Amino acid sequence: MRNYRVIAFATLIGAALAASHGWAQDTDDDDDGPKVTRASQDVPELILGSAEDSFTVNQKDFELIAGQGYRWKITSAAGLEYKFQTDLFRNVWMNQIVINDLEVHMNGAPAWLEFDSEGTMQVQFTTVRPGIYTWSVPDLAEKGMKGTITIK
Repeated sequence: MRNYRVIAFATLIGAALAASHGWAQDTDDDDDGPKVTRASQDVPELILGSAEDSFTVNQKDFELIAGQGYRWKITSAAGLEYKFQTDLFRNVWMNQIVINDLEVHMNGAPAWLEFDSEGTMQVQFTTVRPGIYTWSVPDLAEKGMKGTITIK
C-alpha cells in the first residue's frame, strides 16, 4: 500500500511540474515543445565499452522532459569493471532497477551502478527537477566515459 502512495505522490508532483511549465499532454501533430505522457518512455540505451574498445560509449548526452517517466537500459559490453555514477539519481523519483528480470525497489537513490561483467541494468524513474546532470565512469572519465543528462 505504501508503494502505491509513493507512486501516486510522484505522479502528482510530475503532473504539477508539467502543468506549471506548460508541458501538459498534447496529442496534436504540431511541434510546439516537449510533451509529457502518462506512459514511461525509453531513454536511448547507454552502452559502456565494446568488444573492440573498452573505453567507448555509444552516446554521451541525453535529453529528457521534467515530469515524465522513463526506462533507461545501461549495458556493459566489455570485460572491464565499470562503476557508473550520476547525480541524476538524486534528482528523480526512483521506481526500480531491473537486473535479469529481478527488480530492486528502493526508498532513495542508488549511489552508483557497478558492472563486474557484461550485462544490462534497466533503471526506471520519473524526472522531477529540470537541470543539467552528469554521468561518468569516474576512473575512466578522462578516456571519454562521461556525458550529460539534460532535463528540460
